[in-house]
Amino acid sequence: MTDVTTLETAAPVARSQSFAAQLWGQFRRHTGGVIGLIVFVFIVAAVYLGPLIHTVDPNKLNIRDKNQGPSWVHPFGTDNLGHDLFAQVLAGGQISLAVGITAMLIALVVGTVVGMLAGYFKGIDGILMRITDLFLALPILPLLLVITMLFRDTLRSAFGPNTGIFLLIVVVIGITSWMHTARIVRGDVLTIKSQEFVLAAKSSGMREYRILLKHILPNVLSSVMVSATLGIASAIITESALSFLGLGFPSDFPTWGRLLYDGVNFLQITPARAIWPGLAISLTVLSVNYIGDGIRDALDPRSLKR
Repeated sequence: MTDVTTLETAAPVARSQSFAAQLWGQFRRHTGGVIGLIVFVFIVAAVYLGPLIHTVDPNKLNIRDKNQGPSWVHPFGTDNLGHDLFAQVLAGGQISLAVGITAMLIALVVGTVVGMLAGYFKGIDGILMRITDLFLALPILPLLLVITMLFRDTLRSAFGPNTGIFLLIVVVIGITSWMHTARIVRGDVLTIKSQEFVLAAKSSGMREYRILLKHILPNVLSSVMVSATLGIASAIITESALSFLGLGFPSDFPTWGRLLYDGVNFLQITPARAIWPGLAISLTVLSVNYIGDGIRDALDPRSLKR
């Protein structure tokens, strides 16, 4: 009896490990996904561990060293006020990645909840999808600009100049980026809810919320994972666009978009001011997109042979 119980307990663990190993094996076959993962891990490590090695304060002024080219002391050169560009790119990366990940999480939560409710409950499907269509029809960038201009001073006075604008940008990007996730999740739920294991759960008297959490949600996580990777890239680009237009973070709170905005007027003097943050944005977005492609192909049922 003990042996049978042990085998029954070990079987789900073995299946889980087998699935994870199979998923990783499929992902490794996607060359672009592997390269994207390596580049993204390198960027994250450089951004968060780099300041421990390159200990220059990104906001330190040194007028004597202004507009310098790359050197051992300043690997990316300096700007017109003597700021170390390498230190600013590292500090800006921390903010840009934090904005991208946090806004992505907000969009994923909202989109997953809306998509699951719309797909499972037929009575509210029409209302939720019309709301989704309404958000999709809105011009996102002008809307972001208007919301930022209306509420940034209020939030700055309430939470401080840096925390206030961070909360504003993260929430605004998050609540304007959930629609595609909602549509993808809804489509998956419509397919899953008619399968036998869901019908069996209903027949057993299981409550609706438990069916959603125990049976529906685990089966839509693959689509959510792909949407998450693409959401990070979209949020970073959106934040960079806002900062480039001068409506993002203040100049003493650098992000990659803000560094681009500050460097536009100095392209002919120090083009590195625009090249380095632009390259960081491009590499991050490309690597995340390739990771998303790799995850999508790895989760393809035909490749996993589930």
